[in-house]
Formats: sequence, structure tokens, C-alpha cells
Amino acid sequence: MTELLAERIARRAAERPDSTAVISTRERVDYREFWARVTRTAAGLDGMNRVAVLPTSDIESLVTVTAAMSAGVSIVLLHRHLIPEQLTRVLDLAKPGAVVASPQQHRRLRKMGYDGAIQTAAALESDGSAVQALPDTELLVGITSGTTGEPKLFVRNQKSWATTLDRSDATFDIGSRDLVSAPGVLDHTHFLYGALHALTRGATVDLRPVLESLDDGATHLYSVPTIAWDIVRSGTGAIHSVREVLSSAARWPRTGRQALQEVLPNASLVHFYGASELSFVSFDRGLGAIDENSAGELFDGVEIDIRDGLVFVRSDMLFDGYLTEHGVADGPVDGWMSVGDRGAVIGNQLRLFGRDSEMLIRAGLNVEPAAIEAALIAIPGISEAACIGIPDERMGQAPAAAIVVDDNAPTIDDIWRHLRATLPSPSIPVRLLTLDSLPRTPRGKLDRQALAAVFASHRGNGHPAEAER
Repeated sequence: MTELLAERIARRAAERPDSTAVISTRERVDYREFWARVTRTAAGLDGMNRVAVLPTSDIESLVTVTAAMSAGVSIVLLHRHLIPEQLTRVLDLAKPGAVVASPQQHRRLRKMGYDGAIQTAAALESDGSAVQALPDTELLVGITSGTTGEPKLFVRNQKSWATTLDRSDATFDIGSRDLVSAPGVLDHTHFLYGALHALTRGATVDLRPVLESLDDGATHLYSVPTIAWDIVRSGTGAIHSVREVLSSAARWPRTGRQALQEVLPNASLVHFYGASELSFVSFDRGLGAIDENSAGELFDGVEIDIRDGLVFVRSDMLFDGYLTEHGVADGPVDGWMSVGDRGAVIGNQLRLFGRDSEMLIRAGLNVEPAAIEAALIAIPGISEAACIGIPDERMGQAPAAAIVVDDNAPTIDDIWRHLRATLPSPSIPVRLLTLDSLPRTPRGKLDRQALAAVFASHRGNGHPAEAER
């Protein structure tokens, strides 16, 4: 029988009680204290169906999440980019028994429009006991389809995460004496998963900013290309302690990998492709293939089927479906699921050609151009709008928008004010260009390639109709 996540951490706590479990900017705790806090918090959650958590990079967030997983209480993983309408929608669908956040996050929740009671892990602690999770128990309700539009809530169960942990154990070299840096905010599932996986291995999790962890001899780094560029540009000298960098999100350009390899000369650079619904799909090591479409080799147990150019995935790590008013729906069909990526597979090597939709990925967050276009067109005086992703060395991609205005054109300040009020920050365009007309194909559709060329030609030339945020 597969050992579940919390059971693995409990075993490590029994084996290594005096070893440091987690370091944050505020405190550090050993495994004995960490697991004691988890046990008390789990008792306070006992009997709930779901608990909503807005985590940050602190120990309390990890305690709350681990406690819920131990007690078989599903975590509704909120993130800081939700706008009030989205947060309301998520809570209405998930109906959590409590909303939990560390004290420094309470103000953020209020700004997000939440006016109900906010709990802390400490306030939930109880001397009672909690039931133990079962493999088919719902473990996580996460938010996908990015940061714009109607939120979609994906559901993962305990067993799917446990089998994902098994793949990590087989693929990544993390042991009990390692220091694992997870410097991103824990509302990003990549960093939350990285911290939890490290705890299942008996390692020390470091939630501090990345350079602090590297200075203290981090052996592993959970990263995204954005953080990798920050390390390169920090001016730090070569750091020899890091053995492995585990990266996800947008494709990691070869130039970025080369630059990071110079700073971390002993590190194996691992980048993996997956999705919230699919978990791990494929990975590569080193500088990556020269072929820009290569997504590496498939994880063990992952099958790929190409249907009309779309990548369908089957494995024991897939999600259950999306949470809707009518329950969990639209999950895998006969074990197969696609998130709309186009690609091809040769042997166990996967190639990707982009999304079937026009969604772009900004620093690991999905951004839907259609929602940005809708926000712009809603402004009086804007008759047409188009949004595309443009290359960004640090973010991977960033949204850029072009508009066509009529005689009652709004001011640039009015546009930015409206966008900030209606869109989460990752979805606000970094460039805004006013055109006489949008480029079209002979069939009348937006010519995105031509629009990208327009942005490239106007870059840095002081074009009077362009504004940058």
C-alpha cells in the first residue's frame, strides 16, 4: 500500500526528531516540534471537509497544510493574485470549514475582499486527535486557468500526490542530510510541493530568500526560470554546494541554463513539464536540447497519445477533475487527459509546440489573453483590443496589448487605473500600444505573428502611442 504524504513526514520525525525540519526568516524548528504542531493543528481541523489556506513563506503555512493532509481535510489552496470576485467564487464552490492564514496575511485577505473570520494554525491547535487520511481522500483543491477570468478548481487526491512523491524519490537526489531551498511563495504549488517532498525525505527545508539559502550551503534548489535569472544577476560568485536545481513553469531557455550553470557549476539542472491536472509528465537535465520544442523524456509510468495534434496523458498521477456546483467533473476519460498542449512523441521523448489556446505563462502563472482583451474593450473609447505574449528574460513571457481607440479615447492613466482594478497583477500588460488598426489575416482573424513584429519594431523607439507599465 502506498505510504501517504503525512505518514512519510511522521516517519522522518520519529527517525530524526532533533534534526532541523524548516528554516524561515522568522524561526527554525526541528522535526519533533514541527510534527507536534502538525498533530495539534490536525486535531483542530478534525471533522472539517475542506479548509482554505492562503500560505506565505513561513513555517505556520507548512504546518497548516501538513496538518490538513494528515487529518484527511482537503486544502483549498488560495493564492495572492486572486481578485475579490474570484476569491468569492472559489469559496462559494469549495465551502471550506475555515479560512486560515498567518497573521501577516490577514490584511491581504481583507484587501482581496474577504470579510469573514480568519483562523491561524496556532488558534486551531487542540489536544484531541484526528482521523487519518485514506488514499482516495480529496487532498487538494487548487486554482488553475491562471490568474484571469473564471477560476477553475482542480481536485487531487491523496494517492495521486503519493505516487508523484514516488517519482520524485526515483528521479531527484534528495536525502536526509540535504538543505533544500524553496524560495518561492508557498501559494505556488511548485514550491509547496518542493517543501513537502523535502520533508518526506527528512531533509531541511529553507523558505528564506534564495541567496540566503545559497550562502548557507543549500544542496538543492526548487526554482523557476525567474529565480534562476535573479541568481545570475545578483553578482554572486560560484556556489559549489548545490547538486540539483529542480525547475518548472515556462520553458527554461538554454541561455538561461548556461548562465546559471556558471554560478552553480556542480548542479544538475533539471526542468520538468507538467500541469496542475497532469502532475509530472516529462523532464530533461543539463542545458537542455538544442531543439527548442524538446520537453525531455517521459517520467516512469507516463503514457502519451497524440490525438489531432494534441497531447493526451495517462498516468497514476492525474487529477480527479474540476470542482463545480454539481461536484467533481470533467476529469480524465478512460484514464486520459489533455490540457490543450500541442506536441509529438518519439519513443520516450516529448516535443511541445505550444497551447491550443493562446494562454501564456508569466513567471509560472497562467495568463489568459482573452480576459485582458475583455477588460480593455470594456473601457469606453476602446473599440478593439488584442493581447499577446512577448519574450521576457526574467518572466519567460509577459502580456502586451494593442488597442484601437475612437474619438472618445481614454487617457493612459484611465486605462491603467481600470486594469489594476479589474485584473490580478500578473495579467496587467507590461506594454500598451495604440494602433490605427489591428493586423489581420486574409480571413479576418488577428494576425498574432504580425502583431508580435509590430511590438518588436516599436521597442525602445519612443513611439508616442506606446506606454509601459
